Amino acid sequence: MPRRSMLTCAALATLTVAPVVVPTAGATAPAAAMPPGPPAPAASPSPDAPKSGTVTEARPFARTPGSEKAARAFRELHGLRVRRAQLHHFWGVEPTAASHDGMMATQSVDTSYRVSNSADFTYTPTIKAAGSCMEVTTVYSQAVGNEIWAWDWCGGNGPAKEIKMDAAFLQTYTQVVNGHPAYNIQLVKTGTSGNAWSAYLYNYKTSSWSLFYSKSGSDTSQLTYGWNIFEVYASRDASTGNAYYCNEAKNVVFESSSIQLRQNGAWRPAGASDSPWQPTAEPNPRDYWCPTLKFVRAGSNDHWIVRQ
Repeated sequence: MPRRSMLTCAALATLTVAPVVVPTAGATAPAAAMPPGPPAPAASPSPDAPKSGTVTEARPFARTPGSEKAARAFRELHGLRVRRAQLHHFWGVEPTAASHDGMMATQSVDTSYRVSNSADFTYTPTIKAAGSCMEVTTVYSQAVGNEIWAWDWCGGNGPAKEIKMDAAFLQTYTQVVNGHPAYNIQLVKTGTSGNAWSAYLYNYKTSSWSLFYSKSGSDTSQLTYGWNIFEVYASRDASTGNAYYCNEAKNVVFESSSIQLRQNGAWRPAGASDSPWQPTAEPNPRDYWCPTLKFVRAGSNDHWIVRQ
């Protein structure tokens, strides 16, 4: 099941689009795939903690040749796909539209991870609630370095806010979860009329949710469901036959935990009935050009880990 439907790419004529490689239905997972069962992460902050202030470190997206390249690549992942020597693939959970009007998760970061190929981008973890006006993604690339983006899906069709994954960010917005730093993100529909959404980062200095980005309008993603996924846009290293990220991220743990959905004002963990694994519950790592990759279903659809 393709995650994102075809969108207009007239503005992207200068850049060819990457294919999605989707495993065949019923494919068996390789022996290296990990079974469910790692220990639960540290408790995430209360979704009902006070909301105060804004993410002062966030700035409007700076449009430079490098950042525009990163934005084009991200936009491509939602557009027409043709075959080329690059790969676009993903794995994670996709909450249904009827299941929520808010979504939150604890997302890992690794400031030591460096992307070496200028054409490659790792957007992991990345989260969007169904119908929401923004996607908040963890970005690793040569073009912009390591950042957190708020991608505008209600008219902007591009990154609207960015924040560097630097020491100040780590001190203010992360805590150690399962041995590595992670930030907490909450996307919620606000008001009773229209389609207004706000994205908040949990601020550990103020013990409250700080506004990262807000927007209203019509969701242009053309998808009715939400997602919280591992996503890569990768080139193959001819010397190994694997993707470059396979070597670059060999010691990196990509993790999303405490995935929760809000419905009728109440929060609950994402579950099997409302947040299916996509494109398959048991991916084949060779389809991701990284045979040592492990996909761990660490919870009942509310916690996943991708690592080697």
